[in-house]
Amino acid sequence: MKINSLYISAKEFNAGSLFVSMGMMEILKQNLPRVAFFRPVIFSKNMQDNDILFMLEHYKLDMKYEDAYGVDVAYVESMLAENKEDALISELLEKFKKLEKEYDFVLCEGIRLSFLNSIHFDINLKLAQNFGASYINIISAKDKSAKEVYENILIDKKEIQTQGCSHFASFVNRASAKTQEALKSRLKDEKEAIFYLNEIEELSLCTVQDVMESLDAKALFLTKEDHTRTIRSIKVAALSLDNFLQKIEEGDLVVVPADRSEIILGLFASLYSKNYPNISAIVFPFSMQAHPNIQKLIDGLSGFGIPILSVNGDTYETAKKLMHVHGRIRVNSTRKIALAMGLFRESVNIDFIEQRIKSQQSDVMTPLMFQYKLFEMAASNLKRVVLPEAEDERILRAAEIILHRKVADIILLGDEEEVKANYLRLGLDLSNAVIINPHTSPLMEQFVESFYELRRSKGLSKSAAQDAMTHFNYFATMMVQLGYADAMVSGAIHPTADTIRPALQIIKTKPDYDIVSSIFFMCLNTKVLVYGDCAIVQDPDAKELAQIAIASARSAKMFGITPRVAMLSYATGESGHGSDVDKVREATQIVKEKNTDILVEGPIQYDAAIDAKVAKIKLPNSQVAGRATVFVFPDLNTGNNTYKAVQRSSGAIAIGPVLQGLKKPVNDLSRGCLVEDIVNTIAITAIQAGEDG
Repeated sequence: MKINSLYISAKEFNAGSLFVSMGMMEILKQNLPRVAFFRPVIFSKNMQDNDILFMLEHYKLDMKYEDAYGVDVAYVESMLAENKEDALISELLEKFKKLEKEYDFVLCEGIRLSFLNSIHFDINLKLAQNFGASYINIISAKDKSAKEVYENILIDKKEIQTQGCSHFASFVNRASAKTQEALKSRLKDEKEAIFYLNEIEELSLCTVQDVMESLDAKALFLTKEDHTRTIRSIKVAALSLDNFLQKIEEGDLVVVPADRSEIILGLFASLYSKNYPNISAIVFPFSMQAHPNIQKLIDGLSGFGIPILSVNGDTYETAKKLMHVHGRIRVNSTRKIALAMGLFRESVNIDFIEQRIKSQQSDVMTPLMFQYKLFEMAASNLKRVVLPEAEDERILRAAEIILHRKVADIILLGDEEEVKANYLRLGLDLSNAVIINPHTSPLMEQFVESFYELRRSKGLSKSAAQDAMTHFNYFATMMVQLGYADAMVSGAIHPTADTIRPALQIIKTKPDYDIVSSIFFMCLNTKVLVYGDCAIVQDPDAKELAQIAIASARSAKMFGITPRVAMLSYATGESGHGSDVDKVREATQIVKEKNTDILVEGPIQYDAAIDAKVAKIKLPNSQVAGRATVFVFPDLNTGNNTYKAVQRSSGAIAIGPVLQGLKKPVNDLSRGCLVEDIVNTIAITAIQAGEDG
């Protein structure tokens, strides 16, 4: 999967996230027509995010402010307090995917972790992982030794690898020449892309506008051009004028009470003297204003002026607040922008980054990414899915989600008044679902006749056909067979046999299959694997095992998983013998002969199939070993136990069983299924219907 998004993150405040975002956006805008900017988490919805405002205006991005962010810190903390981490990430993923669909590329900028006091994990890494975005980490070298920066680089690298994220590059910001030299020496064998950005003092200096916003200052004397004046240091006028004048330096902001008229006049006089530096601004504490006569004198001066601001608070409090004002890059910060982009291009290999964007691939697939992919695939080709178990609350709740997400059209079987009463009692909206009562449906006669014709050679009587159609699973299956529905999902309150038996009798298997088998999608932390068969075929022979492998490979491909099939056994290659191993070896050969396009390896042990290091030892020349995505178990006992062991021990999400081999899609639910399981199964079934159609 080629990357079409980047996620920029810095753990520390003032590390240069916007600076790096600007540099990357410049590169992206040169190569792609439509680029979006997205901040999953902003500090507060009650105040506009400065980085978003800058990026939208400066780069003239064709998007609304509301689309450029997900949620704020307060919302994140409330969701985590309620143990709703997955729901939070799912919500942000949905907003991100909307942008991904509409734009050529999405550049994401994360949030500083210190804003999130209650979070004990790196939410930026978690989001990048689920977005499928390649990761850029920024490390500030300000006031750090080369050893500290080096350790931070290694720690970040380990965290990124642990989360299974694709690492794009590391930026070390505000690094001195000495620090850069030491780091390059230590990291000379490092294969990851690391870029070093010099410290440019002016980029971190605040301006008069920064002071005004941070202290909510009132302008007493200010021109339009004064907003971008740079402030280099803060001075408090606590001395007499003759002593204070020798303390002032170029670019000072001076805090002085408005009744210290001699200091104010002396500062203005210094502007006209070649012997004194030029200060940048004056701040009056206590919300004071200059004496009217002093104000009249200042207003009468021509040629030079000093911005004068008034703030609440005393002199000490004002000076303390000023020390914590941080400089920002604004749209009107022409000089800062030019400096920043000049430094970026001087420090970064632009051609390398452009090539990396074009070529880098990401194989990360989280459970939430896979679920979203299911929704997208199903929604792109809406199908009608019939649910014969409308009396079950879980079915009704799942149906509402499916309808609201526009994943499929839903048909519910049952008495219309009862179904409506049930879903309204639960506070659900299923007004867009079609409700059919089989007992009163005009379709009943046609269905009975069709079933009788299908099965009378097997000894089925007309009355038995009539009795069968009163069972909702039979009625629903006939709806699929005759085209009144595209697919069926059942099993929440019925055993597996009640779902599969009607399907085998009415729909039957595809021409090239003798059996119906099943797969589970095993959603691990950063990838999705296919396991088959773990639910249906008890002890397949070699021919049936080959069919399961072929069907599983096709199912994997249908859902965007590159099929690399491992035919599992207790032996690898030629290392074992016996009837069980021979069966797997024969099945592997059948797959190779029937489907030369399927990459298959067998017999192979699980560790050799999944672990590249083991594979290098046991099957060094295999295209499947260590990279398998489809795991075919030799029998139901092995498959069922393995999928449950992996599910329980690793926390993997198992979606299934998904039936394969039928002419039209019917899928079975577990009687212990959750609403989320039903939603996923409906989406999968709708996708199967789209493929079959």
